Amino acid sequence: MTHRRHFPHPSIRRLPSYLRLLLRLRDEGLPKVSCTRIARELDLDSTQVRKDLALTGITGRPRIGYILADLIRAIEGFLGWTRCTNAFLAGVGNFGRALIGYENFRHCGLNIVAAFDVTDEKVGTEVFGRSVHHMRDMPVLARKLGVVIGIITVPAAAAQKVADTMIESDIKGIWNFAPARLELPEGIRVENVELVSSLAVLSVAMKQN
Repeated sequence: MTHRRHFPHPSIRRLPSYLRLLLRLRDEGLPKVSCTRIARELDLDSTQVRKDLALTGITGRPRIGYILADLIRAIEGFLGWTRCTNAFLAGVGNFGRALIGYENFRHCGLNIVAAFDVTDEKVGTEVFGRSVHHMRDMPVLARKLGVVIGIITVPAAAAQKVADTMIESDIKGIWNFAPARLELPEGIRVENVELVSSLAVLSVAMKQN
């Protein structure tokens, strides 16, 4: 039996920050970088940085650190950003439109190939070059295009129904921006983005200041 390795989520969440820094340092002409430099730039502990980078399978050399180009490739490969994964987005409101138009997703290996909605004035239109289809057409199109990631940007009351349609479409991973907890079968991966919770943390911090 093959056991799936568990990677700590906090470490994974830090890797894009490392990558942004490394790309900047590369543009500045730096050929190598150490954990100490990364930790200092990002206000982190160097031991934690070393552990995080070890997840990618790369190892640094004592007193030398990492070859910058190799480290960038290692992080991008670990995150799966060296290959393009097609995704569907459901919910073409203001937020959904903003995500469709965010071109930097392509640098992260995510390509939103089509959008879905149920309102007549949106179905049949285009948003940033992506066609908007009716939700009922998702299963056929998902199988035709081999789409395995779904993005939910609908109101909370509609989120579960959209998730059910994505499951019917053989989508295996859901990026959920709706303020709703989804009931999903085993084997479906979901990442819930709690925008209001994040705002609450900021609001309390501002209040304390």
